[in-house]
Amino acid sequence: MQELSRNSRKVREGVVVSNKMKKTVTVRVERTMRHPHFEKVISRAKKYYAHTENEQEIPVGKKVRIEETRPLSKLKRWRVVEVLV
Repeated sequence: MQELSRNSRKVREGVVVSNKMKKTVTVRVERTMRHPHFEKVISRAKKYYAHTENEQEIPVGKKVRIEETRPLSKLKRWRVVEVLV
């Protein structure tokens, strides 16, 4: 029997900036890009709402890995896969 595999999901790494909600953390993901005209390397950031199971307390400032998932609420489309060192 063939093993059915999921489609590849987006994975991001970022820093927790808020843990005030129940079962949700806000993760800030930074990326670097080269400016199209000036060729200078600049930093861009985006915040994602990520689901955490069992209301686990992930402290602010901790680095985490998040993975894309189905919509869980109005803004929440990511879940925490693991807490990095």
